[in-house]
Amino acid sequence: MGIVRPLAILSIMSYCLNPDCGHPQNREGSDRVSHSRAQVCRSCGQVILLKQRYRPIRSLGQGGFGRTFIGVDLDLPKSPRCVIKQLFFQTTSAALQAKAIALFEQEALQLSQLGSHPQIPTLAAYFKERDQLYLVQEWVNGQPLNPSVWSQHPNLEPRIWQLLRDLLPVLQFIHDRNVIHRDIKPDNILQRRSDGKFILIDFGIARTLTETAMMGGATVIGTPGFMAPEQMRGKVLPASDLYSLGVTCLNLITGLHPDTLFDVVNDRWQWRDRLPPGQTLSPALIRILNSLIAPSLRQRVQSATALLRDIGGPTVPPIRSDATPSPDLNTPTIFTGTRAAEDLTPTTQTPPPADPQPVRIDYTHLKTMLQKRRWEQADAETWAILCRLLRKRDNACLFVREIAALPCADLQAIDFLWAKYSDRHFGFKIQSQLFITAKADYPAFCQQVGWPVHRVTRHTYLQFTHRAPQGHLPSRRWVGGTQWWKHAEQLTQKLQACDLL
Repeated sequence: MGIVRPLAILSIMSYCLNPDCGHPQNREGSDRVSHSRAQVCRSCGQVILLKQRYRPIRSLGQGGFGRTFIGVDLDLPKSPRCVIKQLFFQTTSAALQAKAIALFEQEALQLSQLGSHPQIPTLAAYFKERDQLYLVQEWVNGQPLNPSVWSQHPNLEPRIWQLLRDLLPVLQFIHDRNVIHRDIKPDNILQRRSDGKFILIDFGIARTLTETAMMGGATVIGTPGFMAPEQMRGKVLPASDLYSLGVTCLNLITGLHPDTLFDVVNDRWQWRDRLPPGQTLSPALIRILNSLIAPSLRQRVQSATALLRDIGGPTVPPIRSDATPSPDLNTPTIFTGTRAAEDLTPTTQTPPPADPQPVRIDYTHLKTMLQKRRWEQADAETWAILCRLLRKRDNACLFVREIAALPCADLQAIDFLWAKYSDRHFGFKIQSQLFITAKADYPAFCQQVGWPVHRVTRHTYLQFTHRAPQGHLPSRRWVGGTQWWKHAEQLTQKLQACDLL
Protein backbone atom coordinates (compact mmCIF):
# COMPACT_ATOMS: atom_id res chain seq x y z
CA MET A 1 0.00 0.00 0.00
CA GLY A 2 1.21 3.48 -0.78
CA ILE A 3 1.62 6.32 1.70
CA VAL A 4 -1.55 8.36 2.15
CA ARG A 5 -0.81 12.04 1.65
CA PRO A 6 -2.13 14.55 4.21
CA LEU A 7 -4.25 16.22 1.52
CA ALA A 8 -6.00 12.94 0.77
CA ILE A 9 -6.81 12.56 4.46
CA LEU A 10 -8.27 16.07 4.62
CA SER A 11 -10.17 15.64 1.36
CA ILE A 12 -12.30 12.72 2.55
CA MET A 13 -14.05 15.13 4.92
CA SER A 14 -15.97 18.30 4.09
CA TYR A 15 -18.25 20.71 5.90
CA CYS A 16 -21.36 22.32 4.41
CA LEU A 17 -21.54 26.10 4.93
CA ASN A 18 -25.31 26.32 4.51
CA PRO A 19 -26.44 27.83 7.87
CA ASP A 20 -29.72 25.87 7.61
CA CYS A 21 -28.11 22.48 6.97
CA GLY A 22 -29.06 19.94 9.64
CA HIS A 23 -26.04 17.67 9.12
CA PRO A 24 -23.20 19.79 7.71
CA GLN A 25 -20.36 17.32 8.32
CA ASN A 26 -19.84 15.13 5.23
CA ARG A 27 -17.68 12.04 5.53
CA GLU A 28 -16.86 10.38 2.23
CA GLY A 29 -16.25 6.69 1.63
CA SER A 30 -13.85 4.90 -0.60
CA ASP A 31 -15.45 6.30 -3.73
CA ARG A 32 -13.25 9.42 -3.37
CA VAL A 33 -16.16 11.62 -4.41
CA SER A 34 -14.55 14.31 -2.27
CA HIS A 35 -11.89 14.87 -4.91
CA SER A 36 -14.56 16.15 -7.29
CA ARG A 37 -14.94 19.90 -7.48
CA ALA A 38 -18.69 19.49 -7.96
CA GLN A 39 -19.33 17.72 -4.64
CA VAL A 40 -22.61 18.57 -2.93
CA CYS A 41 -23.68 18.16 0.67
CA ARG A 42 -25.36 14.79 1.27
CA SER A 43 -27.83 16.42 3.69
CA CYS A 44 -29.06 19.60 1.98
CA GLY A 45 -27.67 19.33 -1.56
CA GLN A 46 -25.72 22.61 -1.52
CA VAL A 47 -22.39 22.71 -3.35
CA ILE A 48 -19.56 22.29 -0.85
CA LEU A 49 -16.68 24.12 -2.57
CA LEU A 50 -16.32 27.88 -2.57
CA LYS A 51 -15.12 29.47 -5.82
CA GLN A 52 -14.52 25.89 -7.07
CA ARG A 53 -11.40 25.96 -4.92
CA TYR A 54 -11.84 26.20 -1.14
CA ARG A 55 -13.16 23.17 0.74
CA PRO A 56 -14.28 23.69 4.39
CA ILE A 57 -13.52 20.59 6.45
CA ARG A 58 -14.14 21.47 10.10
CA SER A 59 -15.78 24.17 12.21
CA LEU A 60 -13.46 26.20 14.46
CA GLY A 61 -16.01 28.36 16.22
CA GLN A 62 -18.89 30.78 15.98
CA GLY A 63 -19.47 34.28 17.31
CA GLY A 64 -22.22 36.85 17.10
CA PHE A 65 -21.63 37.69 13.43
CA GLY A 66 -19.25 35.11 12.06
CA ARG A 67 -18.37 31.45 11.73
CA THR A 68 -14.81 30.22 11.26
CA PHE A 69 -13.68 27.00 9.59
CA ILE A 70 -10.45 25.27 8.75
CA GLY A 71 -10.33 24.46 5.06
CA VAL A 72 -8.25 23.24 2.15
CA ASP A 73 -7.18 25.26 -0.89
CA LEU A 74 -7.24 22.71 -3.70
CA ASP A 75 -5.08 24.96 -5.88
CA LEU A 76 -2.22 24.85 -3.37
CA PRO A 77 -1.27 21.19 -2.97
CA LYS A 78 1.99 21.94 -1.12
CA SER A 79 0.42 24.10 1.57
CA PRO A 80 -3.32 23.42 1.37
CA ARG A 81 -4.67 24.51 4.73
CA CYS A 82 -6.50 27.82 5.12
CA VAL A 83 -8.94 29.56 7.43
CA ILE A 84 -12.40 30.39 6.06
CA LYS A 85 -14.52 33.05 7.75
CA GLN A 86 -18.21 33.33 6.90
CA LEU A 87 -20.30 36.36 7.80
CA PHE A 88 -23.22 34.87 9.68
CA PHE A 89 -26.19 36.78 11.08
CA GLN A 90 -28.13 35.78 14.18
CA THR A 91 -30.19 38.95 14.14
CA THR A 92 -32.75 40.55 11.86
CA SER A 93 -31.67 44.08 12.78
CA ALA A 94 -30.70 45.94 9.62
CA ALA A 95 -28.47 48.30 11.61
CA LEU A 96 -26.54 45.44 13.20
CA GLN A 97 -26.20 43.65 9.87
CA ALA A 98 -24.83 46.78 8.20
CA LYS A 99 -22.31 47.23 11.02
CA ALA A 100 -21.24 43.59 10.80
CA ILE A 101 -20.76 43.84 7.04
CA ALA A 102 -18.67 46.99 7.46
CA LEU A 103 -16.44 45.32 10.07
CA PHE A 104 -16.09 42.19 7.96
CA GLU A 105 -15.11 44.18 4.88
CA GLN A 106 -12.77 46.26 6.99
CA GLU A 107 -11.00 43.12 8.18
CA ALA A 108 -10.50 42.01 4.56
CA LEU A 109 -9.20 45.42 3.53
CA GLN A 110 -6.79 45.67 6.45
CA LEU A 111 -5.51 42.13 6.01
CA SER A 112 -4.81 42.91 2.36
CA GLN A 113 -2.80 45.95 3.48
CA LEU A 114 -1.07 44.34 6.46
CA GLY A 115 -0.63 40.76 5.29
CA SER A 116 2.82 41.46 3.88
CA HIS A 117 4.15 41.25 7.44
CA PRO A 118 5.34 37.73 8.31
CA GLN A 119 3.62 37.86 11.71
CA ILE A 120 0.18 38.78 10.38
CA PRO A 121 -1.91 36.16 8.51
CA THR A 122 -2.05 36.76 4.75
CA LEU A 123 -5.40 37.38 3.06
CA ALA A 124 -5.95 34.84 0.27
CA ALA A 125 -9.39 35.93 -0.99
CA TYR A 126 -12.52 37.87 -0.16
CA PHE A 127 -15.74 37.31 -2.09
CA LYS A 128 -19.49 36.87 -2.05
CA GLU A 129 -21.06 33.56 -2.95
CA ARG A 130 -24.63 32.32 -2.55
CA ASP A 131 -25.56 35.58 -0.77
CA GLN A 132 -22.89 35.03 1.90
CA LEU A 133 -19.65 36.94 2.47
CA TYR A 134 -16.44 34.94 2.85
CA LEU A 135 -12.87 35.74 3.83
CA VAL A 136 -10.07 33.22 3.27
CA GLN A 137 -6.74 33.71 4.98
CA GLU A 138 -3.52 31.94 5.79
CA TRP A 139 -3.72 29.19 8.39
CA VAL A 140 -1.14 29.54 11.15
CA ASN A 141 0.05 26.31 12.72
CA GLY A 142 0.18 27.44 16.32
CA GLN A 143 -1.71 27.79 19.59
CA PRO A 144 -3.06 30.87 21.41
CA LEU A 145 -1.20 31.85 24.56
CA ASN A 146 -2.39 30.11 27.71
CA PRO A 147 -1.95 32.22 30.89
CA SER A 148 -2.24 29.16 33.15
CA VAL A 149 0.69 27.49 31.37
CA TRP A 150 2.80 30.62 31.00
CA SER A 151 2.55 31.63 34.65
CA GLN A 152 4.06 28.29 35.72
CA HIS A 153 6.94 28.27 33.23
CA PRO A 154 10.37 28.06 34.91
CA ASN A 155 11.85 30.58 32.43
CA LEU A 156 8.99 33.05 32.48
CA GLU A 157 10.89 36.34 32.20
CA PRO A 158 12.82 35.39 29.00
CA ARG A 159 9.49 34.41 27.42
CA ILE A 160 7.96 37.80 28.27
CA TRP A 161 10.97 39.60 26.79
CA GLN A 162 10.63 37.48 23.64
CA LEU A 163 6.93 38.33 23.42
CA LEU A 164 7.66 42.05 23.68
CA ARG A 165 10.51 41.98 21.16
CA ASP A 166 8.40 39.93 18.74
CA LEU A 167 5.16 41.91 18.92
CA LEU A 168 6.34 45.50 19.32
CA PRO A 169 7.70 45.59 15.71
CA VAL A 170 4.32 44.24 14.56
CA LEU A 171 2.51 47.03 16.41
CA GLN A 172 4.94 49.57 14.98
CA PHE A 173 4.17 48.17 11.52
CA ILE A 174 0.37 48.45 11.84
CA HIS A 175 0.45 51.82 13.63
CA ASP A 176 2.65 53.27 10.86
CA ARG A 177 -0.13 52.22 8.49
CA ASN A 178 -2.81 54.00 10.53
CA VAL A 179 -4.36 50.84 12.01
CA ILE A 180 -5.02 50.14 15.68
CA HIS A 181 -5.81 46.55 16.61
CA ARG A 182 -7.91 47.35 19.72
CA ASP A 183 -8.26 43.77 20.96
CA ILE A 184 -4.83 42.53 21.98
CA LYS A 185 -5.13 39.66 24.45
CA PRO A 186 -3.71 36.12 24.81
CA ASP A 187 -6.46 34.60 22.64
CA ASN A 188 -5.45 36.84 19.72
CA ILE A 189 -1.75 35.93 19.84
CA LEU A 190 -0.54 32.64 18.40
CA GLN A 191 2.92 31.14 18.81
CA ARG A 192 3.91 29.57 15.51
CA ARG A 193 5.20 26.02 15.92
CA SER A 194 7.72 26.21 13.09
CA ASP A 195 9.88 29.01 14.51
CA GLY A 196 8.33 30.04 17.84
CA LYS A 197 7.42 33.51 16.52
CA PHE A 198 4.36 35.27 17.91
CA ILE A 199 1.57 36.01 15.39
CA LEU A 200 -1.06 38.72 15.84
CA ILE A 201 -4.50 37.61 14.65
CA ASP A 202 -8.14 38.72 14.55
CA PHE A 203 -8.20 42.10 12.88
CA GLY A 204 -11.99 41.86 12.67
CA ILE A 205 -12.40 44.80 15.03
CA ALA A 206 -9.23 46.66 14.13
CA ARG A 207 -10.02 50.21 13.12
CA THR A 208 -8.31 52.70 10.86
CA LEU A 209 -6.65 55.48 12.83
CA THR A 210 -8.47 58.62 11.75
CA GLU A 211 -8.91 62.10 13.13
CA THR A 212 -12.39 61.08 14.26
CA ALA A 213 -10.96 58.17 16.25
CA MET A 214 -8.32 60.44 17.75
CA MET A 215 -10.96 62.92 18.86
CA GLY A 216 -13.26 60.34 20.40
CA GLY A 217 -15.60 59.30 17.61
CA ALA A 218 -14.61 55.64 17.61
CA THR A 219 -17.02 53.01 18.78
CA VAL A 220 -16.05 51.25 22.02
CA ILE A 221 -14.83 47.82 20.88
CA GLY A 222 -12.46 45.52 22.70
CA THR A 223 -12.29 43.04 25.57
CA PRO A 224 -13.13 44.27 29.08
CA GLY A 225 -10.15 44.06 31.40
CA PHE A 226 -7.65 44.44 28.56
CA MET A 227 -8.91 47.81 27.24
CA ALA A 228 -7.15 51.07 28.07
CA PRO A 229 -9.16 53.65 30.07
CA GLU A 230 -9.43 55.98 27.08
CA GLN A 231 -10.73 53.10 24.97
CA MET A 232 -13.62 52.68 27.39
CA ARG A 233 -14.56 56.26 26.48
CA GLY A 234 -14.42 55.58 22.75
CA LYS A 235 -10.95 57.07 22.15
CA VAL A 236 -8.26 54.90 20.62
CA LEU A 237 -4.57 55.68 20.14
CA PRO A 238 -1.47 53.60 19.37
CA ALA A 239 -0.81 53.77 23.12
CA SER A 240 -4.11 51.92 23.65
CA ASP A 241 -2.65 48.83 21.96
CA LEU A 242 0.48 49.16 24.08
CA TYR A 243 -1.66 49.20 27.22
CA SER A 244 -3.42 46.02 26.11
CA LEU A 245 -0.07 44.38 25.38
CA GLY A 246 1.13 45.27 28.88
CA VAL A 247 -2.06 43.90 30.46
CA THR A 248 -1.65 40.75 28.36
CA CYS A 249 1.83 40.33 29.89
CA LEU A 250 0.36 40.67 33.41
CA ASN A 251 -2.24 38.03 32.56
CA LEU A 252 0.49 35.67 31.31
CA ILE A 253 2.80 36.34 34.28
CA THR A 254 0.20 35.88 37.03
CA GLY A 255 -2.30 33.57 35.34
CA LEU A 256 -5.02 35.86 36.75
CA HIS A 257 -7.61 37.95 34.92
CA PRO A 258 -6.66 41.65 34.83
CA ASP A 259 -9.78 42.62 36.81
CA THR A 260 -8.35 40.88 39.87
CA LEU A 261 -5.04 42.75 39.59
CA PHE A 262 -6.43 46.30 39.67
CA ASP A 263 -7.24 48.13 42.89
CA VAL A 264 -10.42 50.05 42.04
CA VAL A 265 -10.44 51.87 45.38
CA ASN A 266 -7.01 53.45 44.86
CA ASP A 267 -7.20 53.35 41.06
CA ARG A 268 -3.90 51.56 40.57
CA TRP A 269 -2.45 48.20 39.62
CA GLN A 270 -1.44 45.74 42.31
CA TRP A 271 0.12 42.84 40.46
CA ARG A 272 3.62 42.38 41.85
CA ASP A 273 2.33 40.68 45.01
CA ARG A 274 0.28 38.26 42.88
CA LEU A 275 3.22 36.52 41.23
CA PRO A 276 3.06 32.71 41.35
CA PRO A 277 5.26 31.05 44.01
CA GLY A 278 8.90 30.99 42.97
CA GLN A 279 8.52 33.55 40.17
CA THR A 280 10.62 36.71 40.28
CA LEU A 281 11.03 39.50 37.75
CA SER A 282 13.93 41.85 37.14
CA PRO A 283 13.58 45.58 37.93
CA ALA A 284 14.07 46.28 34.19
CA LEU A 285 11.04 44.22 33.18
CA ILE A 286 8.92 45.62 35.99
CA ARG A 287 9.76 49.15 34.82
CA ILE A 288 8.82 48.33 31.22
CA LEU A 289 5.53 46.71 32.22
CA ASN A 290 4.58 49.64 34.44
CA SER A 291 5.26 52.03 31.56
CA LEU A 292 2.87 50.00 29.38
CA ILE A 293 -0.03 49.72 31.83
CA ALA A 294 -0.06 53.26 33.20
CA PRO A 295 -3.74 54.35 33.25
CA SER A 296 -2.66 57.94 32.48
CA LEU A 297 -1.70 58.59 28.88
CA ARG A 298 0.87 61.13 30.06
CA GLN A 299 2.69 58.47 32.05
CA ARG A 300 2.33 55.67 29.51
CA VAL A 301 4.84 54.94 26.76
CA GLN A 302 3.46 56.48 23.57
CA SER A 303 4.81 54.35 20.72
CA ALA A 304 6.18 50.91 19.96
CA THR A 305 9.19 52.58 18.35
CA ALA A 306 10.13 54.38 21.57
CA LEU A 307 9.77 51.23 23.63
CA LEU A 308 11.82 49.17 21.19
CA ARG A 309 14.63 51.69 21.46
CA ASP A 310 14.39 51.40 25.24
CA ILE A 311 14.61 47.61 25.36
CA GLY A 312 17.02 47.25 22.46
CA GLY A 313 14.66 45.44 20.12
CA PRO A 314 14.58 45.66 16.30
CA THR A 315 12.66 48.47 14.67
CA VAL A 316 11.35 48.83 11.14
CA PRO A 317 11.81 51.97 9.00
CA PRO A 318 8.70 54.18 9.15
CA ILE A 319 6.70 54.55 5.94
CA ARG A 320 6.56 58.00 4.33
CA SER A 321 3.30 59.86 4.68
CA ASP A 322 3.19 60.39 0.93
CA ALA A 323 3.96 56.78 0.09
CA THR A 324 1.51 55.00 -2.19
CA PRO A 325 1.27 51.25 -2.58
CA SER A 326 2.87 49.86 -5.70
CA PRO A 327 0.72 47.82 -8.09
CA ASP A 328 0.63 44.16 -7.13
CA LEU A 329 -0.94 41.59 -9.42
CA ASN A 330 -1.26 39.21 -6.48
CA THR A 331 -3.35 41.61 -4.38
CA PRO A 332 -6.62 39.86 -3.44
CA THR A 333 -9.76 41.07 -5.17
CA ILE A 334 -12.10 42.88 -2.80
CA PHE A 335 -15.87 42.95 -3.33
CA THR A 336 -18.22 45.20 -1.44
CA GLY A 337 -20.78 43.10 0.39
CA THR A 338 -23.65 45.54 -0.09
CA ARG A 339 -24.04 44.98 -3.82
CA ALA A 340 -26.48 42.54 -5.36
CA ALA A 341 -25.06 39.17 -6.35
CA GLU A 342 -25.39 39.90 -10.07
CA ASP A 343 -23.63 43.24 -9.69
CA LEU A 344 -20.39 42.15 -8.04
CA THR A 345 -17.76 44.18 -9.84
CA PRO A 346 -14.24 43.50 -8.57
CA THR A 347 -12.18 46.36 -7.25
CA THR A 348 -8.76 46.31 -5.64
CA GLN A 349 -8.71 47.27 -1.96
CA THR A 350 -12.03 49.09 -1.98
CA PRO A 351 -12.58 50.84 1.36
CA PRO A 352 -15.58 49.65 3.36
CA PRO A 353 -18.60 51.96 3.54
CA ALA A 354 -18.19 54.72 6.08
CA ASP A 355 -19.74 54.08 9.49
CA PRO A 356 -22.74 56.24 10.38
CA GLN A 357 -21.81 58.99 12.77
CA PRO A 358 -21.46 57.21 16.13
CA VAL A 359 -22.95 58.52 19.34
CA ARG A 360 -20.10 59.58 21.60
CA ILE A 361 -20.52 58.25 25.13
CA ASP A 362 -18.27 59.26 27.99
CA TYR A 363 -18.46 56.53 30.64
CA THR A 364 -16.49 58.45 33.25
CA HIS A 365 -19.54 59.49 35.28
CA LEU A 366 -21.06 55.99 35.27
CA LYS A 367 -17.73 54.50 36.31
CA THR A 368 -17.34 57.03 39.14
CA MET A 369 -20.87 56.40 40.48
CA LEU A 370 -20.39 52.63 40.37
CA GLN A 371 -16.92 52.87 41.87
CA LYS A 372 -18.40 54.78 44.82
CA ARG A 373 -21.37 52.37 44.92
CA ARG A 374 -23.86 55.14 44.39
CA TRP A 375 -26.28 52.71 42.83
CA GLU A 376 -29.22 55.07 42.35
CA GLN A 377 -27.14 57.67 40.47
CA ALA A 378 -25.53 54.90 38.42
CA ASP A 379 -28.96 53.53 37.52
CA ALA A 380 -30.09 56.99 36.40
CA GLU A 381 -26.91 57.47 34.35
CA THR A 382 -27.43 54.07 32.70
CA TRP A 383 -30.92 55.11 31.65
CA ALA A 384 -29.54 58.38 30.27
CA ILE A 385 -26.84 56.55 28.29
CA LEU A 386 -29.40 54.18 26.73
CA CYS A 387 -31.44 57.22 25.66
CA ARG A 388 -28.41 58.94 24.13
CA LEU A 389 -27.41 55.80 22.23
CA LEU A 390 -30.83 55.85 20.57
CA ARG A 391 -30.68 59.63 20.11
CA LYS A 392 -33.52 60.29 22.52
CA ARG A 393 -33.81 62.87 25.27
CA ASP A 394 -32.72 61.79 28.74
CA ASN A 395 -35.37 59.91 30.76
CA ALA A 396 -37.41 59.10 27.67
CA CYS A 397 -39.11 55.70 27.52
CA LEU A 398 -37.43 53.10 25.35
CA PHE A 399 -39.59 50.61 23.51
CA VAL A 400 -38.81 46.91 23.39
CA ARG A 401 -38.34 46.99 19.62
CA GLU A 402 -35.55 49.57 20.05
CA ILE A 403 -33.36 47.25 22.11
CA ALA A 404 -32.05 45.61 18.92
CA ALA A 405 -30.60 48.97 17.78
CA LEU A 406 -28.42 49.42 20.86
CA PRO A 407 -24.72 49.11 19.91
CA CYS A 408 -23.13 45.88 21.14
CA ALA A 409 -19.93 47.60 22.23
CA ASP A 410 -21.80 50.07 24.43
CA LEU A 411 -23.94 47.34 26.00
CA GLN A 412 -20.71 45.50 26.74
CA ALA A 413 -19.17 48.62 28.27
CA ILE A 414 -22.20 49.28 30.48
CA ASP A 415 -22.43 45.68 31.62
CA PHE A 416 -18.69 45.46 32.26
CA LEU A 417 -18.76 48.48 34.57
CA TRP A 418 -21.81 47.24 36.49
CA ALA A 419 -20.38 43.74 36.86
CA LYS A 420 -16.92 44.95 37.85
CA TYR A 421 -17.93 47.36 40.60
CA SER A 422 -20.74 45.19 41.98
CA ASP A 423 -18.57 42.06 42.13
CA ARG A 424 -20.73 40.59 39.34
CA HIS A 425 -23.87 41.04 41.45
CA PHE A 426 -25.59 43.45 39.05
CA GLY A 427 -25.61 43.97 35.28
CA PHE A 428 -27.44 43.14 32.04
CA LYS A 429 -25.63 39.83 31.59
CA ILE A 430 -26.62 38.65 35.09
CA GLN A 431 -30.23 39.58 34.39
CA SER A 432 -30.26 37.70 31.09
CA GLN A 433 -28.66 34.63 32.66
CA LEU A 434 -31.34 34.65 35.37
CA PHE A 435 -34.03 35.02 32.68
CA ILE A 436 -32.64 31.95 30.89
CA THR A 437 -32.48 30.04 34.19
CA ALA A 438 -36.15 30.91 34.75
CA LYS A 439 -36.86 29.34 31.32
CA ALA A 440 -38.02 32.71 29.96
CA ASP A 441 -40.87 32.82 32.49
CA TYR A 442 -41.18 36.53 33.25
CA PRO A 443 -42.98 36.19 36.63
CA ALA A 444 -40.36 33.69 37.82
CA PHE A 445 -37.60 36.01 36.59
CA CYS A 446 -39.12 38.99 38.43
CA GLN A 447 -39.30 36.97 41.62
CA GLN A 448 -35.56 36.21 41.36
CA VAL A 449 -34.48 39.82 40.79
CA GLY A 450 -36.94 41.36 43.25
CA TRP A 451 -39.23 43.22 40.82
CA PRO A 452 -43.03 43.23 40.83
CA VAL A 453 -44.53 41.35 37.89
CA HIS A 454 -47.10 44.05 37.17
CA ARG A 455 -46.25 47.49 35.82
CA VAL A 456 -45.89 50.30 38.35
CA THR A 457 -45.49 54.04 37.93
CA ARG A 458 -43.67 54.55 41.23
CA HIS A 459 -40.53 52.49 41.63
CA THR A 460 -40.46 52.42 45.41
CA TYR A 461 -39.67 48.71 45.28
CA LEU A 462 -36.15 49.41 44.01
CA GLN A 463 -33.33 48.74 46.46
CA PHE A 464 -30.25 50.82 45.75
CA THR A 465 -27.99 48.72 47.89
CA HIS A 466 -25.61 45.85 47.32
CA ARG A 467 -27.87 43.74 49.54
CA ALA A 468 -30.56 43.77 46.86
CA PRO A 469 -31.22 40.47 45.04
CA GLN A 470 -28.78 39.47 42.34
CA GLY A 471 -29.68 41.15 39.04
CA HIS A 472 -31.88 43.76 40.76
CA LEU A 473 -29.98 46.55 38.98
CA PRO A 474 -29.89 48.22 36.49
CA SER A 475 -33.62 48.76 36.89
CA ARG A 476 -36.27 48.48 34.18
CA ARG A 477 -37.44 52.09 34.70
CA TRP A 478 -36.50 52.91 31.10
CA VAL A 479 -38.87 50.39 29.51
CA GLY A 480 -42.06 51.74 27.90
CA GLY A 481 -44.77 50.67 25.47
CA THR A 482 -47.60 48.15 25.60
CA GLN A 483 -45.26 45.16 25.46
CA TRP A 484 -42.90 46.44 28.14
CA TRP A 485 -42.78 43.02 29.83
CA LYS A 486 -40.90 41.57 26.84
CA HIS A 487 -37.81 43.63 27.59
CA ALA A 488 -35.99 40.77 29.35
CA GLU A 489 -36.52 38.46 26.38
CA GLN A 490 -35.40 41.08 23.85
CA LEU A 491 -32.35 42.09 25.90
CA THR A 492 -31.33 38.44 26.21
CA GLN A 493 -31.65 37.95 22.45
CA LYS A 494 -29.63 41.12 21.87
CA LEU A 495 -26.80 39.99 24.17
CA GLN A 496 -26.78 36.61 22.45
CA ALA A 497 -26.58 38.31 19.05
CA CYS A 498 -23.68 40.38 20.35
CA ASP A 499 -22.09 37.18 21.64
CA LEU A 500 -21.95 38.65 25.15
CA LEU A 501 -23.61 35.72 26.96
